[in-house]
This record gives sequence, C-alpha cells and structure tokens, in this order.
Amino acid sequence: MVTSCVNCLKSMVTMLHFLCWLCAAFVVAFGEFMMMKSKFMSLVTTFWPIYPANTLVVTGTICTCVCYLGVVGGLKENRCMLITFYTMMFFLMGVELAMACVFFIYNREIDTYFERDLLQSLESYRTSGPGVNQTLKDEFDAVQHVFRCCGVHGEADWKGNVPISCCILDPCTTEHRPNWEEGCLDKLRDWFASNYLSTGAGVVSMFILQFLCLCITLPLFCCLSRRRLGYQ
Repeated sequence: MVTSCVNCLKSMVTMLHFLCWLCAAFVVAFGEFMMMKSKFMSLVTTFWPIYPANTLVVTGTICTCVCYLGVVGGLKENRCMLITFYTMMFFLMGVELAMACVFFIYNREIDTYFERDLLQSLESYRTSGPGVNQTLKDEFDAVQHVFRCCGVHGEADWKGNVPISCCILDPCTTEHRPNWEEGCLDKLRDWFASNYLSTGAGVVSMFILQFLCLCITLPLFCCLSRRRLGYQ
C-alpha cells in the first residue's frame, strides 16, 4: 500500500515537474523571440532589467533549471534534490510576488521614468553627429516608422531638426514633408502595457503550476523520509 502510494506520488511529481520544465523552456524561447523582434530597449534604459523580454528570459531560465532538479529528484526518489527543488521554487515564487507588488505600487514612478528616458534618447539623437549613437537613432527611427508618430509628445520636440522617419509618406521624397502629429509616448505606453499584460498572464500561469508542484512535492518528500525510502 505504501509502495503504491509512493509510486503514485512519484509519477505525479515527475509529470508536473516535467510540465513545468516544458512551460519554462517555452517562456525562455518566447522571451528570446521578443528580444529579437522588439528593438526598442536602448530607448528606455532606466528599467531595462524589468523589460518584458528580459523578465521572461531570466524567470524562465531559472525556473527551467529548478524544474530539471525536480524532475531528476522525482525519478531517482532523491530526497536531497526534492527538498532543494522545494526551497528554490518557494524562493522563486516569493521573488515573482515581490516583482508583482513593485509594479503595482510604483506604477506611476515607472511611467515617469519611461517618459524621461524617451526625452533623453530624443535629445541624444538630436544633438549627435553623423554616425554617433547609430543604434539609438535606428531604434528611434523604427519606433516613429512602426507606430506612425513623431517625437515624444509631438513634432515640436525635434526643434526643427525632424528626421525623415516622421514623414507620413513612404517613400518620402517631397521637399516639404508632412509629418505625423501624434507623439510616440502614448503609443509606446500602450505597446509596453500590452507586452506586460501578456508577460503577466504567462507569469501567473507559471505561478499556479509552480504552486501545484510545491503542493505535490512535499507529500512525496515526507513519505520517503518516514519510510526511509529514496536517496538521502
């Protein structure tokens, strides 16, 4: 009876941990995809560590390593691996909760830093000579072209030195170029908000799965410890 119970728990632990590992690997892959497709990171330097793609890659990588420990510990009935997995996963979930609280409490401060970074990036673009800060220039041009906007609050931010990426026409060959009137700040805010929404949904799903892994790991560890089964 005890052996069958242990085998059942072992199977459940292994399957859940493997599912968590697969989800974490997918999160890492999705984060890498976002990093390749979203070329706006140099424009918002203050909170680059919590950029959606960075958050997904870091969280997913850590979770992948921890879940691998849980899978091997479940298969080998290794109590040391299981309790290490439990401790590390509990700590990881605490960090995820803390990050969620920071976003919720300091939402307005983050928004202020976001606007300040964009204004600093625009000023660096405007005052830089040819070939200087080329990465920043390319990314700002990409933002204005993709989001159909000009400057941070509007065309006036460029103080007469308006880049061709603000032009409404494509290709823009006229001498007196018609430019987009709307600034990029609000459009980038909406874009970041949608990215954080998808990131948040993924983190919440991972959090639920991690909680289930914790709930099923502890009974297996206790069962192995009481019966002195499994490697220590």
